[in-house]
Amino acid sequence: MKHIKRFIKKQSPGRLIAMGFASVILLGTLLLLMPASVKEGAEVSFIDALFTSTSAVCVTGLIAVDTADHFTALGQGIIALLIQIGGLGVTSVGVGLVLAAGKRVSIKSRLMVKEALNVSDLKGMVKLVKAILIMTLCFESIGAALSFVVFVQDYSPLHALGISIFHSIASFNNAGFDILGGLRNLIPYQNNVLLNLTTCFLIIAGGIGFLVILDIIKNKRFKKLSFNSKIVLSTSGILLAVGTLLLKMTEDISWMGAFFNSVSARTAGFSTYSVGSFSNAGLFVLCILMFIGASPGSTGGGIKTSTFFVMIQKARGMCTNGVTGAFKRSISSQNVMKAFTITMLSAAVVGVSTFLMCVLEPEYSFMQVFFEMVSAFGTVGLSTGITPELGIAAKLVTILVMFTGRLGAITMVSIWSDHKEPNIRYSEETIIIG
Repeated sequence: MKHIKRFIKKQSPGRLIAMGFASVILLGTLLLLMPASVKEGAEVSFIDALFTSTSAVCVTGLIAVDTADHFTALGQGIIALLIQIGGLGVTSVGVGLVLAAGKRVSIKSRLMVKEALNVSDLKGMVKLVKAILIMTLCFESIGAALSFVVFVQDYSPLHALGISIFHSIASFNNAGFDILGGLRNLIPYQNNVLLNLTTCFLIIAGGIGFLVILDIIKNKRFKKLSFNSKIVLSTSGILLAVGTLLLKMTEDISWMGAFFNSVSARTAGFSTYSVGSFSNAGLFVLCILMFIGASPGSTGGGIKTSTFFVMIQKARGMCTNGVTGAFKRSISSQNVMKAFTITMLSAAVVGVSTFLMCVLEPEYSFMQVFFEMVSAFGTVGLSTGITPELGIAAKLVTILVMFTGRLGAITMVSIWSDHKEPNIRYSEETIIIG
């Protein structure tokens, strides 16, 4: 026991977070393989259970086997719990359990929460976790109640309640799982205004980030919001509007369908239309939205809206010889460097994984494979329909990409770094760029 504690103390917050997620994924895999979790007559292999557990904990939504057709109510409940843990973050859930037990939260735990939520300092960390847990409960309760009004029309009250709770958890945590069966997702409800708007509301709320929601509750007016909140809200609004317009232009879908898919592509993964029938132009639009993803400190993935905003502002500043900033504030060079580093590493993950998938699954088109890897990295869950047909090696690649996307490319790289300061400093030299 002492050796374990000593080992944990030596690890960086990034490594501990990665180990925490990996442990929950492994535990979820074993729970999903229990006979009580699998429906009679259905078969769930170890790789499919691992894939499902990873997808749930990484709040992705890609599925190797249909959730409703293969898992019992217990199995579906386990998946919902894994989604909840993955969305909130292993560290936040852990701190919540410590608080519920009435014990003191250690500095190491606070550092891990700080790392997971991208918070600048440790001040008020316990209060923040409490607020996040309460906020999650409120949003998911409202979502479940509104969803129940829709599902009770097609299912028995008890069954409708179960579907509503599962759907609300999956929506707020930006995980595109459904338990309607038949790999249909939300296609049967593509014209239901209440369910569409409720799902979009939950996805957006979970995707803009807990800190932004708290800032909105506290300050109410846009002018009084923090610089980060203004960037997140303005960028999210523009991406949703542009995505809706482009999808409506490229696909034969309704305006509501275009808006829903624009919202869902920002790491949620629900679909009201068959994505496999989309044109290459429509799939490319979804790829861009999926790669950008949600916002920092949220339940979603991707490179994040703030990262995209910083790069756009830097490019604009370089082209116009202006200041890199917005809302009468400048953006630090450190933020700019981090934004480009995140994007470069993320693009590398998508590029390498796409190449491997092209080698492993040559029968699928490049767009199908590329779309799958962007969806996995952005922890989105949208698919052209090839996921269940992938081979074991291809599923393992997808699992690794989902895990990397949930933790973040920089965190994954930092796991292998010892963070030692270099002893040598070299003189700077100018090179020709462009």
